[in-house]
Amino acid sequence: MIDLTKAEREFKNYINNYDLKDPHIERKVIHSYKVVDVSEAIAKSLNLSDEDIHLAKLIALLHDIGRFEQLKIYGTYRDNDSIDHADFGIKILFEDGLIRDFIEDNKYDSIIYESIKNHNKYRIEEGCRDKELLHCKIIRDADKTDIFRVHFDDITKKENVLTNYEKIKKQKVGTKVLNAFKEFRLINFNELQSDLDWYLKDIAFIFDYNFPKGVEIVKEKGYINTMLEPIEDEKLKKQLDFIRSSLNRYFEKN
Repeated sequence: MIDLTKAEREFKNYINNYDLKDPHIERKVIHSYKVVDVSEAIAKSLNLSDEDIHLAKLIALLHDIGRFEQLKIYGTYRDNDSIDHADFGIKILFEDGLIRDFIEDNKYDSIIYESIKNHNKYRIEEGCRDKELLHCKIIRDADKTDIFRVHFDDITKKENVLTNYEKIKKQKVGTKVLNAFKEFRLINFNELQSDLDWYLKDIAFIFDYNFPKGVEIVKEKGYINTMLEPIEDEKLKKQLDFIRSSLNRYFEKN
């Protein structure tokens, strides 16, 4: 039995341990709830059972629980400068035992564990069973979809919290990043050479969707076009045109 009301209450209790006025913390709280909504939409689009819909929402609520302590300890959300936030979340939930605050029944533990562990990885690790793999795919799609929304909000509200647009306009796109767009694939951390590469890494998320619903949301909202707007620059024009053409070819092909 998954009691989402109890889980949400316990989540609120947990995040109250952090400074909710800190814009970085606030963003992760909002992100967690938004990912819940997208996960629900994806699960419903797949005609899943109520049990699986509730499980998808619980996983979404908890998927970034490692982020709060990560920021507190390391002062950054960049995993390669601190700690893998998914692995950290797994430690908090399962090694420290916090998972029982959110759900008493342990029958879903392996699904929750694998889904949170794999939500931020370059690819889902081998060996996941059917239900584990299904929920790994749902949370990966939902997380990516809302990351697009976060960037979109930054740009439309002109907040520049995630990205210094004036800074990235002065940079060039790395060759490995351009190759990733050419090959329609995710960009690995070790391929990033600049802040601009980091920014474009998130646009390449579009190549790693498992189900149509998330892509539909991204396209309907115009997230990608908006993300490319702030870096319109004559020096970057050819590179951005290449990225746009790669995205268009991908959408036509898929």
